[in-house]
Amino acid sequence: MPTTLTTLDVTGMTCGHCVSAVTNELETVDGVQSVTVELHAGGTSEVTVLSHAPLAEDALRAAIDEAGYDVTGVRAHGEAEEWAEEGHAQQTADDAAAGSAGVPASGGGCGCGCGTASDAGPNVVEIGKRPS
Repeated sequence: MPTTLTTLDVTGMTCGHCVSAVTNELETVDGVQSVTVELHAGGTSEVTVLSHAPLAEDALRAAIDEAGYDVTGVRAHGEAEEWAEEGHAQQTADDAAAGSAGVPASGGGCGCGCGTASDAGPNVVEIGKRPS
């Protein structure tokens, strides 16, 4: 079955709690199969959504807005297999649920109010169903 990947550039995310908030909102959008987040603490994070058909951009933007973050760009990708071959890494949902999302335990608070440290570089977290 063909797959569609949509990547949203999202600002304001700083930790695993932010990743979980965005992921939970996106998973309520009809057609979303899974969500992958490449977290750039304090910068522009890449949120990639896997679906079997193109998704309505306004629904994706509304979900991100509901989570409390801003979308600064949206772009579509080819097949999921091509995207994976480009070297996009993934962590487990357990890491995100634990609030770690690859974020070190040192440094100041993340700013979202969850108390997670924000001293981090790019991290990738996948939450949701994996493509079959």
